[in-house]
This record gives sequence, structure tokens and C-alpha cells, in this order.
Amino acid sequence: MKKILLSLGAAVLLAAGAQAQTSWGLKAGVNLGKYSNVPAAYEDYAKMNPSFYVTGYADIPVAPQFSVQPGVSLQGKGAKYKASDENADGTLTQNVMAIEIPVNAVYYIPTGYSGSVFLGAGPYVGYSVSGKNKASGTIFGTTGSSEEDIRFGSDADDHQKPFDFGINFLAGYKLANGFLVNAGYGLGLTNLSPTGSSDNKFSNRVLSFGVGYQF
Repeated sequence: MKKILLSLGAAVLLAAGAQAQTSWGLKAGVNLGKYSNVPAAYEDYAKMNPSFYVTGYADIPVAPQFSVQPGVSLQGKGAKYKASDENADGTLTQNVMAIEIPVNAVYYIPTGYSGSVFLGAGPYVGYSVSGKNKASGTIFGTTGSSEEDIRFGSDADDHQKPFDFGINFLAGYKLANGFLVNAGYGLGLTNLSPTGSSDNKFSNRVLSFGVGYQF
């Protein structure tokens, strides 16, 4: 599946490169991930899980001040839970790395000669290629830790499904020289529960901040 996504992303970018006035961009920054529908017992301990993203994209003008931006992205996702009291503390982190193909519609609002504000949204499809569960903690002065690879699949003993689909929202400012700052939010729509159970339904939620350059 990841080979298919990479091939699809390459085909999209190559096709975009054949269009007149197409420009190219690269963005990178910080992701803050979590899961939706956190069980009540975990709600008070849920934290944002920091990771990173790198995205290459093409900006294809289709109307004045309006573009379509297909791309290929490496996205760090997951979740983090942390608890402590006077006798113990512990952290559970789930780190996931995924390849995504986003296709965003972007509207530019000129602000004179300095640059443009931009707003955008669009779907993405993704496939998780690696991941780890990590646990660490201290109880009555004794410290321990463990980790295991995340199992992706649709069997009952798997941790989560590898395929993801959702919607991206983005906003930022692009200077006239091509430098840009941006923020985004990824709203996962796929139930990542391996068996599709509604009792353990969860989806990706990712807040992101970054910088980039469009040339």
C-alpha cells in the first residue's frame, strides 16, 4: 500500500509539473497529535504527542487567487498519556509515522506588496508505515520502561488499521519572496480500531505548525 501511495503521489506531482505557472513548495514543522474518543478513564491524562512533518507539494493556479495543491507528506502522529501521584508516575506514548497524499484547495488574499494570507482545506489519504508503543514510569522509587512495535492490520490482536482518510484545514501567510508560515489541523475520519468496533472507536487528530518555501 505504501508503494501505491508513493507512486500515486509522484504521478500527481509530475502531472502538476506539466501545468503552466505551476510552482513548487516544501513545508516542515511540528505536529501535535492525539486520538478522538479517548476513554473516560484516560481523559484527564491525555496530552498532545509532539512529532514532525515534511511535505512537498505543487501549487497549481486554477483561477485568480485560487490554487489546488496536491502533495506527498511524511507525517508523525499518535497519542500520549501521562499520570502521576505522590507514589508513582508514568507515561504511555504511541508514535506513528505515515505517508500521506493531501490535495488541498487554497485561496490567497493579497495584502499589498508584502505577500498574501492563505486559507485552504482538502482531503488526504494516508498509510502508516511504522510505529512504536513506549511506556515508562516510576513506582515507589523503582523505574522501568518498555517498548514494542505497533502492529497494523484488521485482526483482533493488531493495534490499529494502517489506512487513514480525513480532511486537512490550513492557514498561513506567504511572503512575496516565497517564504511562508503556516498552521494546520488534520481531522481523521477513519475508525482506526482494528476490528472496526464502535466500542473502541478512535481517529487521528493532528494540530501542526511550520514554515516553508514556495518557488
